[in-house]
Amino acid sequence: MLLPPSEGKAAPKRGKPLAVDDLSFPALQEAREQAITALKGLCAGDPEFAARSLGLGRTQGDDVRRNARLLETPTARADAIYTGVLYEALDLPSLDTAARRRASVSLAITSSLFGLVRPADRIPPYRLSGGVNLAGLGVVSAHWRAVLDPAVREAAGNGLIVDLRSSTYAAFWRPDRDLAARVAPVRVLQQVGSQRMVVSHFNKATKGNLVRGLLERGSSASTPERLADDIADLGWEVELHEPGRHGQQVDVIVEEL
Repeated sequence: MLLPPSEGKAAPKRGKPLAVDDLSFPALQEAREQAITALKGLCAGDPEFAARSLGLGRTQGDDVRRNARLLETPTARADAIYTGVLYEALDLPSLDTAARRRASVSLAITSSLFGLVRPADRIPPYRLSGGVNLAGLGVVSAHWRAVLDPAVREAAGNGLIVDLRSSTYAAFWRPDRDLAARVAPVRVLQQVGSQRMVVSHFNKATKGNLVRGLLERGSSASTPERLADDIADLGWEVELHEPGRHGQQVDVIVEEL
């Protein structure tokens, strides 16, 4: 299951500094080091220019300073660093042992700084979005799009790729045609009267609850059709689209959480 990161991140007070060569998907090490160097270089200079470049406000100077010290900042598990709505709903620490074990091998989190990480990978808090253009690196999403395919294939093995990323992070990787039959992008739509729309809070919270349910269930769906059946068995209304270039989309329809 491919997850987005969260904009909000915890800042641990204690922990070992980042060891890039200890992260999962070691083939991404060079691309990670390039991203780290570019972000540190930006944030070690004029802080106001760095904040504007990163799309940050005047009150977010701590994020700039933290970026400048990426290699000295304490780290924690990625599933403890990411603190947004999706991760609050997923609540990995409260899962039983079997479900946590499944999470450790079945979840991969897309990251603007690290490309792809597993929940147990130790990372520092950082602030970087996929649309930022970094000197010496280029647009972050394009940087990762050039190198992520082998890592995603490694993470997926022979299984189904359940793609829960937001549109920003979907730009980091798109499946080639040979993989599309094994990709199920999941979209959450809120039913409001006769209309269906994407609502950010509902979308993120439902995805977190959905991933939690699939982990607790021990879902091993091998096709989008079976995934849709598993989601329906968990109590959601599901609609399955026709196969497309980037996979077979699964819509989850919600009225309220």
